[in-house]
Amino acid sequence: MSDIVEKDTAELEILRHSTSHIMAHAVKDLFPEVKFAIGPAIEDGFYYDFDRPAAFAPEDLAKIEKRMKEIIKKNNPFVRKEISKAEAIEIFGQKGENYKVELLQEIPDDTVSLYEEGGFVDLCRGPHLPKTGMVKAFKLLSVAGAYWRGDEKNKMLRRIYGTAFETKEELDAYLNFLEEVKKRDHRKLGKELDLFSLSEDIGPGLILWHPNGAIIRKTIEDFWRNEHIKADYKILFTPHIAKLHLWQQSGHWDFYRENMYSPMEIEEVAYELKPMNCPFHIDIYKSSLKSYRDLPLRYAELGTVYRYERSGVLHGLLRVRGFTQDDAHIFCMEDQIEDEILNILDFTLFILRTFGFESYDIYLSTRPEKYVGSLDNWEKATDALKHALDKKGLAYRVDPGEGVFYGPKIDIKIKDSLNRSWQCSTIQVDFNLPERFDVTYRGSDGKEHRPIMIHRALMGSLERFFGVLIEHYAGAFPLWLSPVQVSVLTIAERHGDYALEIGTALKISDIRTEINTDNEKIGYKIREAAVRKIPYLVIIGDKEVSEKMITVRKRNGENIGPFTAEQFMDIIKDEINGKK
Repeated sequence: MSDIVEKDTAELEILRHSTSHIMAHAVKDLFPEVKFAIGPAIEDGFYYDFDRPAAFAPEDLAKIEKRMKEIIKKNNPFVRKEISKAEAIEIFGQKGENYKVELLQEIPDDTVSLYEEGGFVDLCRGPHLPKTGMVKAFKLLSVAGAYWRGDEKNKMLRRIYGTAFETKEELDAYLNFLEEVKKRDHRKLGKELDLFSLSEDIGPGLILWHPNGAIIRKTIEDFWRNEHIKADYKILFTPHIAKLHLWQQSGHWDFYRENMYSPMEIEEVAYELKPMNCPFHIDIYKSSLKSYRDLPLRYAELGTVYRYERSGVLHGLLRVRGFTQDDAHIFCMEDQIEDEILNILDFTLFILRTFGFESYDIYLSTRPEKYVGSLDNWEKATDALKHALDKKGLAYRVDPGEGVFYGPKIDIKIKDSLNRSWQCSTIQVDFNLPERFDVTYRGSDGKEHRPIMIHRALMGSLERFFGVLIEHYAGAFPLWLSPVQVSVLTIAERHGDYALEIGTALKISDIRTEINTDNEKIGYKIREAAVRKIPYLVIIGDKEVSEKMITVRKRNGENIGPFTAEQFMDIIKDEINGKK
């Protein structure tokens, strides 16, 4: 099966790379002044970056598509030609293609390959399809700005995204998928459901949680803390800033500085916004003597951290500058590592399943090029992670060189209802920070020993996890997470007193309830509640008042009941307690 997947992936990449070449040809025909940068195939399609004074408009994409179809219809052969690098530099230099010249100058080989079809020549390693006519189904999707080489100090280029498939049916399925993605976009739903916002006055990448979003966050936090207390974690709170020397000692200043903010000065001492919580937890550990009887010691914190992200990569809740990690650090002895990792794996999968995520991919990330600590310790840490995964019978892939600078890690990428992967959970073994901060415990032999530190996050960050939840459920949260769980609606003004009685009883039972006695038609009230994706509607009319019962309408339009208020509350409580 894996051979088939790899073959299909390779064939798609060739198809999409070839389509990108055809798009560049069409752009050159329509906009001769354009200069070309790069045009690779990517996971779901392709893009090409162009240097053009004006941005491409939506109507330009239609023109480019039309020209591409004409090039495809001609069935031009793709012809590969190998020439010397010097000759290629001369060719592209004469055309004024300075981006191609820059790329060529960095290629170490003496010869390079060009591809030509229909008179259009591009620098490319290939391979390409034999002929343009083999492209059967493609679509240009969007335009964006992109800095040359991803560096905001460089010129802003114009990027066109597209995709291509072997059949029209596959393309149509993908375009339908994109429409579903648009409907579920957490930024769109966040506004429609009044969950959160971003403000230029506050600053990019800094989230404002509105009441609806905040009550969901509180529900998540309460569940998280309660489950951690049950699992014998100690809950911590730590400051948002610390003296700069703490981050110099931890190694973050050397290895992570590009993602940290400039230090601030307080009474002539440099302080730094925290990018991580771990040094604080170490300081709490060191505040008293520890013995082997205290280990494993598990600290957990919903700690807000701040990291510099370029404005071009910020994306709603998914990529922000200030976020709250569901962070934990476990101090243990070397012979306790595997058991702790096994416990964390069980805990992680329990948390993810509670939120409705049943499918995931697991990666074991190994030592990167830049690292600290001894090779022996790296090997021990990697082996402990591997043995735990094997013992649980969990399938995983090795991700070479993707560990953090202080240790290897397990990453768990959850899959949402559209089968998209999201990085959330991580487990990292660290022999380094205990060394740097001289962390010790008194062993059974009466001597000082060095504990091992395990870094662990189950949801990753509340902001990102909430964004994924919004898209996973398309904003229709399960009852236990819904900001409003029940809306009590009156048919006429005379039903207000009974509606107030029912609504008050629900609120007293800790069911998040709103009472709508507005002088509006019941159909309007139901539609408005449906737009807000409220799970249950209690309809109050003459019959309900006279019989002291309630009629209930579910979010999907199904009517249930009639119930007494007590019967309905029992149903609701069972559903909430079952995290449904």
